[in-house]
Amino acid sequence: MLKGFFHVPKAVNEPVKGYAPNSPEKAAVQAAYTKMWNSKIDVPLYIGSEEIRTGNTKNMSAPHDHKHIVGTYHLAEKSHVEKAIANALESRTAWANMAWEQRAAIFLKAAELIAGPYRARINAATMIAQSKNVHQAEIDASCELIDFLRFNVEFMTQIYGDQPTSTSDMWNRLEYRPLEGFVYAITPFNFTAIAANLPASAAMMGNVVIWKPSDSQVFSAQIIIEVFKEAGVPDGVINVVFGDAQMITDTVLASRDFAGLHFTGSTHVFKDIWAKIGTNIHHYKTYPRIVGETGGKDFIIAHSSANPKQVSTGIVRGAFEFQGQKCSAASRAYVPKSIWPAVKEQIITDVKSMKMGSPEDFGNFITAVIHEGSFDKLVSFIDQAKKDTDAEIIVGGNYDKSVGYFIEPTVIVTTNPHYSTMETELFGPVMTIFVYEDAKWEETLELLDATSPYALTGAVFSQDRYAIEVATVKLQNAAGNFYINDKPTGAVVGQQPFGGARASGTNDKAGSPLNLLRWASPRTIKETFVTPVDYRYPFLGE
Repeated sequence: MLKGFFHVPKAVNEPVKGYAPNSPEKAAVQAAYTKMWNSKIDVPLYIGSEEIRTGNTKNMSAPHDHKHIVGTYHLAEKSHVEKAIANALESRTAWANMAWEQRAAIFLKAAELIAGPYRARINAATMIAQSKNVHQAEIDASCELIDFLRFNVEFMTQIYGDQPTSTSDMWNRLEYRPLEGFVYAITPFNFTAIAANLPASAAMMGNVVIWKPSDSQVFSAQIIIEVFKEAGVPDGVINVVFGDAQMITDTVLASRDFAGLHFTGSTHVFKDIWAKIGTNIHHYKTYPRIVGETGGKDFIIAHSSANPKQVSTGIVRGAFEFQGQKCSAASRAYVPKSIWPAVKEQIITDVKSMKMGSPEDFGNFITAVIHEGSFDKLVSFIDQAKKDTDAEIIVGGNYDKSVGYFIEPTVIVTTNPHYSTMETELFGPVMTIFVYEDAKWEETLELLDATSPYALTGAVFSQDRYAIEVATVKLQNAAGNFYINDKPTGAVVGQQPFGGARASGTNDKAGSPLNLLRWASPRTIKETFVTPVDYRYPFLGE
């Protein structure tokens, strides 16, 4: 698995389309949305070469119109999961032995399919399934996914080209083998790109995969499956199952051939799976690789030197794009007293100007949260804030689930830096702000660092380079992705490798070679050209 003599196309980030009025891309995505909205789909399990319809189904609906059914998907039983594992293992030898450039070609083709004929469909599916406005769908389902596929090919060739030193009498080389067994990919609802990348990155390195998408993302996952099939991913390489998460996971982890977990989801679930892997460790053929990106309580902190409009824009965009359902979304902020009045005024003005409704209307900035469970949890915190004496809602705070799961962008200001919404992970459009005394800059940095068990993303706003340096040092463990004078969301593949530590995950940096290395098991090969024929060394004398 060496780089060889092949020239791999240099990866470049996919340009974001604007979807301006009367643009061809707007017309295309609107047509795709309308067609998919009115056509109920039936999504089977994908195991080996089979499409399996179990007859035990669940409905799929759009979060912004939860009474409208857009399709059904079939649920697996334990026997189906076992069959998927068997099919993956049967496919492993041929896939692992396939020349790396042949695997690369498949995923480069997938990138071009998404960039071209599938772009409108995968964006429209993401708008319907996850209630993303067209811009959020474009930067996720199209651009980020295309970037993952293209850059991962480049990263793979870099890895294969990284070889040890040889000498005149010996040739040393590294062979980057796939893991011995199969990889289990568990993907979240919030990013179509992540849903595709978790199984694809492991498969690109020669592994076979069992993929369980989120129940709330099956509609757009179906488009990913179609793309992979058209691109040429062989049957059995990526097997797709839906259904009871605990049953699927327990069945997968019971297999001796379980070799790796690629996970994005909740911290609680990830820790439970890790514990089960530990319990089963004597059963496995190899130590499983565990890669996970989990929760976050992402922050923004402003220094007194910061530009108030930059701070307010960072808060509004960071907290409320995609209804605050990004892993990286800001949900707590620390603003100095001196600039707070200007920041507050701009936040209120901006939030009140936001339109909310279906993503089909391109004028809507805010759409629905993902499901009723999420809605109810968020509402409980909003209602509590309305009662508490140490919290004040300065804008937003209204909600309605009669048609869709709509929650207004809500900003809570608290006098208590340990108020519940400053510390609890909330996956939704709720931002909590603590106003601090200007002179307590370093003290507030220490407070911020000690407040949360998470360490995913964070941002500092300041025009004072000394203040930036202090924040960068004091917060070095508080965020795996740290932003200076920008919102803490929007990591770009190849530019800001993504991942956090502490309770936010294993920090294996998706969008970099570091992640792909986790799906390879290197073998060192040393070949000696003139082999010794006498055991004696010179120090022994005659």
